[in-house]
Parts: sequence; C-alpha cells; structure tokens
Amino acid sequence: MRDEIPVVKASLTGSILGNLLLVLGLSFLAGGIRHREQSFNAQAAGVHASSLMLAVIGLFMPALFVLTSGRHDLVQREVVSGTVAGILILMYAAALVFFMVTHEHLFRAPEENERPHWPVRTALLVLIGATALVAVESELLVGALEPALRDLGISKFFVGLVLIPIVGNAAEHGSAVFMALRNKVDATLEIAIGSSVQVALFVAPALVFISLIVGHPMDFVFTTFELAAVALATVIVSLISVDGRSNWLEGAQLIGAYVIMAISFFFVRAA
Repeated sequence: MRDEIPVVKASLTGSILGNLLLVLGLSFLAGGIRHREQSFNAQAAGVHASSLMLAVIGLFMPALFVLTSGRHDLVQREVVSGTVAGILILMYAAALVFFMVTHEHLFRAPEENERPHWPVRTALLVLIGATALVAVESELLVGALEPALRDLGISKFFVGLVLIPIVGNAAEHGSAVFMALRNKVDATLEIAIGSSVQVALFVAPALVFISLIVGHPMDFVFTTFELAAVALATVIVSLISVDGRSNWLEGAQLIGAYVIMAISFFFVRAA
C-alpha cells in the first residue's frame, strides 16, 4: 500500500494543476471563441488566488523542512505534516465562512428563472450511486495499475499527475466548459479554481489524518517538481484572473502551460 502513496500524492497535485490550467484554459478558450470576451467576479477570483497561495506555502514548508533540517526523525516529519495539514483545513473552513456567511453578499450570483430538472431525492440517489461506482472504479484502477505501467513503460508519476486527474475529473471538466459556453464564467471559476482550492486546503490535508487512521501514514512532503508546478500554475492563474475578464488567448496560454508541464512529467521518474 505504501508503494501507492506517491501515486496518491501525484494525483492530488495533478488535480490541482488540471483544474487550474487545463480546465480553466479550455473554458476560457471555448467561452472566448463564442463570446469574444467574458467577465467574472474579480473579488471571488482574488480570494481563491490568495487561498491557493496559502496552499503553496503549506506545500512548500514541509518539503523545505526535510531538505534543510539535515537529520530528522519520522516523528518530527509527521508533526510538521500534521500541523500544516491542520492549519490548511482550518483556513479552508474560514474561507467557507467568508464565502457563505460573513461576505456572502459579495459572491451572490444573479438569480435566474431556471428550475431544477431533478428533485432533491433523485439527485441524492444519483450522487450516492455515482460515489459507489467511483469507489469500485478506484479498486479496479489500483489492481490494474502495476501491470499497465509495466507493459506501457509509463511512470507512476505521470499517471498520477496527468492521466488519473484527466480521467477522474472528466465530468467536472465538461461542466466547466459548458458553463463558459453559456457565459456563466463565475460558475466556471468555482468549478475550476474552487475545486483546486478544495483539493489543496481540504482533501490533501484530510488524507494526512485519514492515512494515520488506516495505518498507512502519508506525510505532506511533495517532490520539488510537484511544488514548482503548483507554484507556477498559481502565479499564472492569479495574473490572468486579476482583472475580472477573460478571453480565448488567456485560455490558450493556460493550456500551453499545462502541455509544457505534462510533457516534462512524462520523462520524470520521481515516483
């Protein structure tokens, strides 16, 4: 099981990168081609950007501790990882309170006369069923991973960073592009950037604690390659979203950045 922890870490990083660069890029590209230029809530994008920068700090510090502290024991490494993970989860909770309670009026989307197609009960049943199918799919993936990697000659690092996030988040990707085509860029940002924030500030830190419970500890130390990619992705997304407007060129630039990283990931054998 511990042999698969690098794949788990890489898939977390890949989800962040895929949402920030590929999903947002495709959405801006498609929306920009149809609508020429689109606008969105720059304040919401700014809050997401600052949350991503916090996540970058949280990802960097455990790695810097390992690289610069010289000799350290496993307990110190776990304490640093657990502390950082706990703080990130608290900051994610604080961001939710900011978005949904204290400053909800700043991020409220305009009301539309659209009625839900499904009742709540049907939606919940579909969600539960989809979750169960994902769990089964995950078990099948883990079982088939080693033989597939051996036959295809692909590294676990590339699979975790690129293939698993693209396949696993395909429905989410389609939803973001669909919203951009309908000129609902705020919804696109929530799907793309919001999902990245959720993974960085909640999912990844939560897995640190869950791994302790199940007896397969996962620290919060990521590779230098992963850290650099997330930091660069955060910078370019922050720069592009600061003005509250998007166009097809910005989408193409985000996609280009993702392709550059993906090609580099293919030749890295870090995991």
